[in-house]
Amino acid sequence: MKSSTQSLDSMPSLDKRTNPHVSIPPPPPTAYFKRSQTFADKAKNSPIKSTRLQYQLRSVDSFLDHCESLGQGLNTMTLLGVEYVSSDEDSPPTPQDVPAPLVAPVVAAPDVTVDVWSHRTFTANARTNILQDPMRLQMMLAKPTDTSLTYNVPYADLSRPEQGPANPFKSNEGNALKRKNVLTGYAQEAVVSDATFNTQHRTFQSKGYTADPSANGSFVGEMASVQRYGGKDVIQLRPSKGESRALRAKRQKMGEAGIVDGEGAYKGPWARWQGDDEAYEDEAALAGEELASDEEWVEEAVVPTKADPLPQTSTDYASDLSTTETTEFHGPDLYDYQGRTYMHVPQDLDIDLRGEDATQKNYVPKKHIHTWKSHNKAISALRFFPNSGHLLLSASADCKVKLWDVYHSRELLRTYSGHTKSVTDATFTPSGTQFLTASYDRQMKLWDTETGQCTARFSTGKIPHVIQFHPSSPNPTEFLAGMSDKKIVQFDTRSGEMTQEYDHHLGPVNTITFCDENRRFITTSDDKSLRAWEYNIPVPIKFIAEPYMYPLTNAAPHPNNKSVAFQSGDNQIVVYASTDRFRQNRKKSFRGHNNAGYAIDVGISPDGQFVMSGDSGGYVCFWDWKTCKMWHKMVATADGPCTRVAWHPRETSKVVTAGLDGSIKYWD
Repeated sequence: MKSSTQSLDSMPSLDKRTNPHVSIPPPPPTAYFKRSQTFADKAKNSPIKSTRLQYQLRSVDSFLDHCESLGQGLNTMTLLGVEYVSSDEDSPPTPQDVPAPLVAPVVAAPDVTVDVWSHRTFTANARTNILQDPMRLQMMLAKPTDTSLTYNVPYADLSRPEQGPANPFKSNEGNALKRKNVLTGYAQEAVVSDATFNTQHRTFQSKGYTADPSANGSFVGEMASVQRYGGKDVIQLRPSKGESRALRAKRQKMGEAGIVDGEGAYKGPWARWQGDDEAYEDEAALAGEELASDEEWVEEAVVPTKADPLPQTSTDYASDLSTTETTEFHGPDLYDYQGRTYMHVPQDLDIDLRGEDATQKNYVPKKHIHTWKSHNKAISALRFFPNSGHLLLSASADCKVKLWDVYHSRELLRTYSGHTKSVTDATFTPSGTQFLTASYDRQMKLWDTETGQCTARFSTGKIPHVIQFHPSSPNPTEFLAGMSDKKIVQFDTRSGEMTQEYDHHLGPVNTITFCDENRRFITTSDDKSLRAWEYNIPVPIKFIAEPYMYPLTNAAPHPNNKSVAFQSGDNQIVVYASTDRFRQNRKKSFRGHNNAGYAIDVGISPDGQFVMSGDSGGYVCFWDWKTCKMWHKMVATADGPCTRVAWHPRETSKVVTAGLDGSIKYWD
């Protein structure tokens, strides 16, 4: 850049007040224009095409156009604040060499502000104008963080005619295709005062017609009444003073308050109007049949008439099927060569089913080995025989309960029939000699596993959703039932009576889980809460209800007796401690399956290593208890969800699954 510098003492004064003979000539406009144009050309040819650079180029072009419009009258020195000297080697020399003051070097291509200058005339003594012209401001940044420009559409584009195909859903016939704004259709708003609305409403109730607010002079309702009353409303039909006076004259006199009986007795607001009732009372009084104040009307005896007896078919009601239970044995022989039934635990297997609780390591099943098929509707419960697991009990929506052989021939052994509606739950006693079933027919029935006989029936008139024996002994005499009326009831199987009632839930009860050496139990409900109770004490000792909780539909206690896994309605399995605090273990959450909309079972392996659950897509999923990671996922049902799962209490890797098709699959 060419520039000349002088000392401060040798520089002439540029102030007209001290040196009136000095005049500052304007710099050649072509110098700034040419330098700016050179920068713009170089920037446009640059391979870097950032948003900031493109915006600066547009700002420079806009500024150049503005400067050209101002012409020679634009004082470029005023805009820049300093003298500008071109750095172009080929530019012609300036006609007069004006010394430059000692200022900071000027950038050849300074950043141009995004402000759009207005069209006011710039003068040398005027301050820099930073006002924006709204007519020139066409592009702007909507937000400081935006990377794209927001373009203000001009009026010419807004006034263009519509283009493209016509909207087939748009109608010019008024409100023909408008969306519903009420449940029954589209209601157009009309400004009607409360007094007018009440008047028309009373007119429609009393006369059967009312004025149509959408058309003056028209009516809606019974047109015969419109002609009879001339289309007047109840206010216009109000009788005149003379008519009202004549109407009041028909009413009996109120009488005097000092007279109790006889003529002129006090009647007050109970005075009757002259009519048929009064005439009837007058005739009865003349006949001497009027009752005294202390007498009562006694209805005359009806003379009996002889009639033929009704036919027997009219009184032949259907038998009560709720008290009719049947059973059917399907096996080849009820007794073996030693006189033992299927209740005997087999000992000719490669696994000991009669020892202590299994402690061997469990594994995830890999293949399907057997299918039991006899139910024709969805399976509602799967229960292995306690401790040994050599029998499998299944309850279904076809109102039947079936018992299956898990080993040997794996055949159907017995069917228990007695419910008239879908069975909701079934559970064994700790010894397995009896089991309890619950159904939508509002009945709970106790069955003998070996003979199939129904030994007791229980009912509260409500639907039982879940039932659980109190595991205090091998043959307990009490059980709990979660009902649809938000209550948990406790029955005694010996007397058949209800001994306790736990009533604190706000929705149907879903699960009942015993904990703390069977001294307490945990219940969940559709009210999205969890409550802990002391057995036989109908007051909860713990209540958990958080805004983020969903209904807990199924439960499975962990073998360590310290935690309980619950199937939550938001596609996850949550874990709560079953000790004193009953807190949620937020570090344990098993996800990756879909259970929303179904009450899907959840199970835990006997060694507590794996968590198992069904899936609404027909899968059965396995998670690791410690890491909460999904271990395996396989297809269990080809069509429909997998709703019921159970882990064999003795085998290392055998589980059963069931769905809505009625088939039960055995996996290993």
